[in-house]
Formats: sequence, C-alpha cells, structure tokens
Amino acid sequence: MNIVLPDGSVKELEEGATVADVAASIGAGLARAALAGIVNDTPVDLDAVVSDGDSVAIVTAKSDEGLELMRHSTAHLLAAALTDMYPGVKFGVGPAIENGFYYDIELPEGVTVSPDDFAAIEARMAEIAKSGAAIVRREVSRDEAREIFADQPLKLELIDELPEDETISIYQLGDFTDLCRGPHVPDTGKLGAYKLTKVAGAYWKGDSDNEMLTRIYGTAFFSKKELEEHLHNLEEAEKRDHRKLGRELGIYMMEPMAGVGLPLYLPKGARVIRTLQEWLRRDLYERGYEEVITPHIYNADVWKTSGHYGFYHENMYFFQINEGTDEEPRYSEYGVKPMNCPGHVIIYKNELHSYRDLPLRYFEFGTVYRHEMSGVVHGLLRARGFTQDDAHIFCTKDQVVDEVVAILELVDYIMGTFGFTYEAEISTRPDKSIGTDDMWEHATESLKEACARRGLAYDINEGDGAFYGPKIDIKVKDAIGRTWQCSTVQIDFNMPMRFGLTYRTEDNTEETPWMLHRAIFGSIERFLGILIEHYAGALPLWLAPVQVAVIPIADRHKEAAAEFAGELKAVGGRVEVMDQNEPMKVKIAKAQSQKIPYMIVMGDKEVEEKLVSVRERSEGDLGQWDRQKFIDVIRDAAI
Repeated sequence: MNIVLPDGSVKELEEGATVADVAASIGAGLARAALAGIVNDTPVDLDAVVSDGDSVAIVTAKSDEGLELMRHSTAHLLAAALTDMYPGVKFGVGPAIENGFYYDIELPEGVTVSPDDFAAIEARMAEIAKSGAAIVRREVSRDEAREIFADQPLKLELIDELPEDETISIYQLGDFTDLCRGPHVPDTGKLGAYKLTKVAGAYWKGDSDNEMLTRIYGTAFFSKKELEEHLHNLEEAEKRDHRKLGRELGIYMMEPMAGVGLPLYLPKGARVIRTLQEWLRRDLYERGYEEVITPHIYNADVWKTSGHYGFYHENMYFFQINEGTDEEPRYSEYGVKPMNCPGHVIIYKNELHSYRDLPLRYFEFGTVYRHEMSGVVHGLLRARGFTQDDAHIFCTKDQVVDEVVAILELVDYIMGTFGFTYEAEISTRPDKSIGTDDMWEHATESLKEACARRGLAYDINEGDGAFYGPKIDIKVKDAIGRTWQCSTVQIDFNMPMRFGLTYRTEDNTEETPWMLHRAIFGSIERFLGILIEHYAGALPLWLAPVQVAVIPIADRHKEAAAEFAGELKAVGGRVEVMDQNEPMKVKIAKAQSQKIPYMIVMGDKEVEEKLVSVRERSEGDLGQWDRQKFIDVIRDAAI
C-alpha cells in the first residue's frame, strides 16, 4: 500500500503497517523520536494501523502537537501515581492546558492533598516514568466500559454522555485505567521534565451545582532546562503580580463592600491614570481626533436599538426608575453602559454630514461596566468596572485603509514607548454575521492592506471576527515573554445601520458611513496592570506617580529640601519630601521600596555649594550634580 508524507512524497509499505512502521521506514532517528502520528489530520497513537492512501505525519518533540501530547500523557502519569498513593481516589478529567495540565480528583473522606505532598507525588511519578511503563490503548464496548469503571462514578457519568455511535477507548498505565480518546506517548520513558505547581478546588464540569473536586495542576516540558526557565518565569510573574505591587505601591485597592471587580484608585494610582490619559489625549488631538463625553447610563431603548439588549443582556446592569410620582408611578428601564459606541453614534446622528466632513474621529476615556462572573475577575486585568480609551471613526468605504494605517501607526508609537514587541491577528467572517459578501471582502482586504502598508505581519484567525465585521487584534509581549491582547481595530456594519446613520455623497445621495471601533490601551485598568507587571512596579520616570524623593539628612536641611522640591514641582515634577524623623538609610530604603526613580540627598555640602547628591533606583549613587542639571532631567520627563 502507499501512504502520503507531509512533503507530498509517497511511501510504499506492507498492508497492516502502523504509524511506528512509517517512522521506521523514514529513518532510525525518526523512529526513536516518534511520539505519535497524525493520520488524515487526526492525531493517533504510534501503534495505529494506516490504510492505503492515508496522509501520515509523525509527531515528535519538535512538532507543534508534541508538547500538548506529552503534557496530556503526564496528566495520566500523575493519575497513576495518585492511584498508588491514595487508594479509593475517584477521577474526573485530566487534560493538557496552556503551559501544563491538571487532573480533577475526588479524594476519600478525610484525605487532602496540599503542596506539601507534591514532592512525594513527584517522586512516585519519577519511579513510574523511569520504569518505561507502556501506555496502552484499547477499544471497548459501552458495557465493558461501564464494568471497568464501575467504582468510578465520574467516569460513568462521562460514558453516559458519549454519543451512541462513538468509539470508546481506554488507556492503561500500570494500575491506572482511564477513559480517554488519546493519543498518548507509547511509554512513560518518553515523558520529559515535570513539576506539580498548585492545588485548587474545582466544581465538576465547572458547574457550581455539582460537587467540589480537588484539582492538581502541573507543568511539563521535554527538557529540564525548559522546565527551569518556565518555573523561573512563574516565580518572576509572582513577584510582578500587579495585585501585590498595586497594594504595596499604593496604586489601587479592592474593597468587598464596594463590590467585586470595582477598583478604587488611591492618589498615586489616580496620578498614573491621569498621566496616561493626558499623554494620549494630547497625541490624539494632534492626529485629528475630537473628544466627546457620554453618559454612564442610557434608557433601555438605546440598548434595544444597538442590539445589546438582546445579545448582551446577561452581561449588563439594568434597573428601573420611577419617572412619574408616588401616586402615579411611571417606570422606565435604564442600563449601565458596557460599551461607549452607542453614545458616539448618537452624537454623529445629531447633525447632518457630508462626505466633506469625513472621516470623523470621536474619542473618549469612557468608564464602562460589565457583569463578569466573580470567578474570572482578576485584579485590574479582568474587572467589572473599567475605562476604555475608546474611539469611533466614521468614514467612507474608500477611507477605511488610510484610517486603519493611521491607527496602526498610533499602536506602534504607543507600544514602542513602553518597549513592547507585538504581533497582529486578523479575525475573519464567522458563520453568523450581518452584511453582504462584498462588504466583508472589502473590509477584510482593507485590514490586510493596512497591515501590508505598515509592514506588519499578521496571522489569520478564520471565522473569529465579530458578527458585525472583521477585526485586527494586537498582542503585546512583556518583559518575561507573556502575551497580552491589548489594542483592537474593528469594522462595524451593524451599528450605523441600526441607528440609521447617513452622509451626503458627492453625487448628492445618502449613504451609510463605515464605522471603525478602535482602542489602543484597550482597558486602561488592564493596561496599567500589564505595565506594573512588565516593569515590576518600577514605572518609567515620565509615568511614575512620584518621580523624586528629596531626603534631608538632618533637621537643618529641611528648608533647603523643601525649596528644591518646589523648584522641581515648578517644572512639572512629582516630588515627595521625606522629612520624617528617621535615619537617612531608612528613608532611602523606603523610597527604593516604593520604586521612586530618583532620590536626592541634601546635607551640609549640598546646601552650601548648591549641589544635589543623586541616587537612581537601579543604578544607585550617581554622585553630586549641579542642581540645574537635575532640574532639566525632570523638566524633560514632563509630558
């Protein structure tokens, strides 16, 4: 029989050959490296039999699919160790996930697992891995499966949910048997370096009506070096956690009494937010944008017209108010805004527009509110109340490319300022959408052309556009290699039609304008959280809430310290005089812990000679400077 390899070449093999035989026929090195196969786009085990005409690829540690395969197999290794160590344990599911794997288990009554137990569990996993135990697949009938898992109620539940015509497969690893589609590596000797990372509670199937299980998380890589790098990044991420640093640096707080996911900004945080906004605001005016301010709530009729009432209702906050009297009540329904776009559309509609008016670019730092589930709220990165640096551009069809190019230029300027590298992804038409084929094609090609003009490479995310139009998402990479989705550009066919927007064309006819949604920071809260973690709290000089700590050595230097602080404030500096009755070393340590960029020490010599002793938070002592030289540094940092 003949099978087809990924390069299009044809390989002749004996009938009944397996994926492992295919690998061996190509070379002994590939046979040793083979972990699994992909036959006709379906992942399979090495012992899967191939048929005449099949397309076959070999999965190795270098394949895109290899790491996920190995992590899923490592989840089975964990379960095998738990079977040995905790008799009577019940198993749920154990998938591979981003950066690792987990297994949901139900422990016998009175038994718990904590991180203190991880070393012993990992030791048992290592014993099994070293033995090279086979991971064997077998297909069984539904009745056989129910018999095999008779003492595993969670597995029985999964069996009952399988379609009648689906093949049921099980995998055996030592004394552990799992209900699993696979595939897996052929034996535990193929498993790489792994580490258990945390334990948490998890509702069965993610449903709070079900029982709470124990979820053990782990991560795995093919080499110890890769594992160590990943664990280092996890430690670094924990140090950089914006929730911890935000509290320590006095940026923001969360108060359960105020509500879940509603940040309260402390003075330093408010200063950072306003500095970011003012910096971007000034730039937007120079780029031809006009600022608008819209209400936080609207009558429900607005949300019905926009479509949010029907499609987004469960994520919004609605309430009734009495617009009549106590004797003759007349209730109206209002909704708190989850997006700023309807307000900008209403402002556009307030006046008649000609093609000469376009493009119109409205921007707003608009605070919005969305009902996120409490379980997914995560500091500033996922909040219920947040401010978007939102803009909506109304333009003609022929202006779309130029406008998107200009937005991408702005993205590059903003991200470059913070040292972010980034990638672009274009999401195309989903199955359920509005608009004609011509509109979608023109819009999608416009986004591609704009990227091409900017020399911006992009991936295509097929079918993941919004129902109202395609979009570009910008994903930035931070200092420790994590990727965050920030900026977005979206074309909207829906809103202009729903609100009946028009403009007068050169031919004196009425046309519907094209509408672009765009955000650069995205959520300012989220962007600030990313910045805190990116810089480990040490924000750049121009953005730091306190740029300079002036530290008098003794009481007799306080007056000179206050005078110099006034000179710095006069050029826009943000200054704190640390004149507490504490040793100078303690004051410097406090300023250092607050990530203040510069510390100025004032003593007798500095006062007499009109100098300043300068310390920088990362470089340490920079020596004595002329006062004006330092004032110029702070003046240059003003936005």
